[in-house]
Amino acid sequence: MKFISNIIIIIFAVSLIFSSYSCKKPVYSSTTGWEYNNAENGGFEVQTEYYEQQTGPGLVLVEGGTFTMGQVEQDVLYDWNNVPRRVTVSSFYMDETEVKNVDYREYLYWITRVFTEYPEVYTKALPDTLVWREQLAYNEPYVEYYLRHPAYDNYPVVGVNWEQAVEYCKWRTDRVNEDLLIQRGILKVDNAQQNDANFNTDAYLIGQYEGLTGERLPDLDPNLDARNVRMEDGILLPKYRLPTEAEWEYAAYALVGNTVDERIYNRKLFPWNGHYVRNDSKENRGQINANFVRGRGDYMGVAGALNDNASVPAPVFKYWPNDYGLYCMAGNVSEWVLDVYRPLSLQDVSGFRPFRGNVFQKLLRDEEGIIAEKDTLGRLQWVDVTDEEAMHRRNYEKADNINYKDGDLNSSIIGGDDWNSVEDHPGTKAMYLQGKGEMHDGMTSLINDQAMIYKGGSWKDRVYWLIPGTRRFLDYEQSTCDLGFRCAMIRVGSPGGF
Repeated sequence: MKFISNIIIIIFAVSLIFSSYSCKKPVYSSTTGWEYNNAENGGFEVQTEYYEQQTGPGLVLVEGGTFTMGQVEQDVLYDWNNVPRRVTVSSFYMDETEVKNVDYREYLYWITRVFTEYPEVYTKALPDTLVWREQLAYNEPYVEYYLRHPAYDNYPVVGVNWEQAVEYCKWRTDRVNEDLLIQRGILKVDNAQQNDANFNTDAYLIGQYEGLTGERLPDLDPNLDARNVRMEDGILLPKYRLPTEAEWEYAAYALVGNTVDERIYNRKLFPWNGHYVRNDSKENRGQINANFVRGRGDYMGVAGALNDNASVPAPVFKYWPNDYGLYCMAGNVSEWVLDVYRPLSLQDVSGFRPFRGNVFQKLLRDEEGIIAEKDTLGRLQWVDVTDEEAMHRRNYEKADNINYKDGDLNSSIIGGDDWNSVEDHPGTKAMYLQGKGEMHDGMTSLINDQAMIYKGGSWKDRVYWLIPGTRRFLDYEQSTCDLGFRCAMIRVGSPGGF
């Protein structure tokens, strides 16, 4: 009898579950009164169950807010390029750690396996391991082993320029979204992807990806049977990308741990509290909080009592995380951010989600308005929009938000009487030309559209550069042995979830 009663209880529970699915309360449009998700009404589909954004692999939620961005220490270089100003950063996700060697090698392996007809893709993505080489130092072992040896798997990848970091973010977006679709059975694992026939999120969303299809979603359009996933379904994640300068600085300070009732009671100098670099907790008192140069020629300390226990970059989980749970936001390696460098960005950028570097684009279409075919890498082709299509930008001819007040055609300042002439120097690849005399021929300020910002101190830096408010720049085609990156992603919907 007991066995039979248990069966009855199970059957009753299952029937309740099925009845709850079959008896969902209809949802109607507040505009037209038509019922959503009803094939008899045309089949307009609306996600009626709240979908929180799924946290992507490796990411940590950074709850947004307002903070004072800029320098908190003396401007030792007297650049005056980061005067404090209050801004607001909305919530976003950021990698818990810097991108590791093993992560980047996974990317390189995928490229070699897929792009068999385009070996130049792999060559272009390779980090420059020669960044370790110095004329008067024996760093050859790092040239050979740092990227490849498993002992360095969990160390931050270096030798990656800004363009390579951006491409990695694009690849990661596609691989994560492909896996999400595979997990739901919508796609099947396709290890035979080759060259341009590889999964790309944008191409999939417009129906230009033909892979191994699993169970497609039912389409409530009475004229169709099944469909691909749409962005409106809440299944696919937004794009991975580099963090903006404001996001990176905000995440590094992690003032969420210094806030009481909307009052920030202690503005930080570093990602940890205090003006010192040693840990003040009872169990770890006196240990160094980050990987940096303590003094001239002192990269790691004295044998038997190594201060930061790292002569070069350390494993990404080596030191204590800040109050957002982010590791190595000071020291270890500096990190690329998304912004183009300008000394006076602080005077120009918005108070909400400040960023400099917008280039507005649209998908390339043919004469009939059809989105163009994919390129050789399987990606959709994008082209810059015209000024008529982006009137919200400044009215300078060919101006964009990278330069903002400069404007592309009047940003090259030439010495002499014709300093305002731009006939010989259009664009901003060589901004602020110093003149044509014998002493200054060809010299520029190095500030142009290729100058990208990087943040944070590194294993080769003094403690001053560990302060998140400091900023430096480098040409986006260059790389160093103390510069890496981490990825970010926008938080859609509520800032912290409901």
